[in-house]
Amino acid sequence: LQVLRHEEFEEGCKATCNGPYDGKWSKTMVGYGPEDNHFVAELTYNYGIGEYRLGNDFQGITLVSSQAVSNAKKMGWPLKEVTSGVFETEAPGGYKFYLEDKEQLKEDPVWKVTLGVSDLQKSVSYWSGLLGMKIFEKDEEKQRALLGYADNQCKLELKAVGGAVDQGTAFGRIAFSCPKEELPNIEALMKKENQKILTPLVSLDTPGKATVQVVILADPDGHEICFVGDEAFRELSKVDPNGEKLLDDAMAADKSDKWFADRNMKKVSA
Repeated sequence: LQVLRHEEFEEGCKATCNGPYDGKWSKTMVGYGPEDNHFVAELTYNYGIGEYRLGNDFQGITLVSSQAVSNAKKMGWPLKEVTSGVFETEAPGGYKFYLEDKEQLKEDPVWKVTLGVSDLQKSVSYWSGLLGMKIFEKDEEKQRALLGYADNQCKLELKAVGGAVDQGTAFGRIAFSCPKEELPNIEALMKKENQKILTPLVSLDTPGKATVQVVILADPDGHEICFVGDEAFRELSKVDPNGEKLLDDAMAADKSDKWFADRNMKKVSA
């Protein structure tokens, strides 16, 4: 994965992009290519938080890449073969990744993102019936469904967890870009259907960059979904050739671990 851009912020985002935390934070966008045509992960770092309690809401990301499997083996990174040719591994912090030992997909090696749900049918109805996703697969026996907006894009897998969904304290969300004129319609539909709107349609300013419009929803299990106006987002999401250097500089300048250690204190556990 490549570092596509890195940004530092002195205070929390008014759309809770960094979770419900105030204070200094950063975000780093990583992916196999530009956000225009690739799935990209946004890694947020809250400077005062030492660890997060993970729930069962985020079930993992699946990559189709024999190179990723090879890299893990060379590094001695723990791998567990869960089915033939599919290896489970954990990123720092406990986040699950599933690596398929096949030739890397040319469009985007990120094959799917899996979310835990409490009621598969209810969740499928929400994501497909209300948000307009196409159902690619549905397996009642295994209590899972695969959905997406396009054949050549990363898919969303919904997987029943056999009980309530626990969001933990890490507060992730999934974001989609769409033409900005669609945002009021999305908000109006959710109001009409009496669905949860976490952040009504709002404009977010980024100093020196584009102002983007977003509306943030929550599905029946509380999974956060952000729809962002595509026109401004394309300007905001351009790959920054200095992104990796900015990240390296920020990590070198982050003396928060030393600051806490010098005072015999620990970072907060969220």
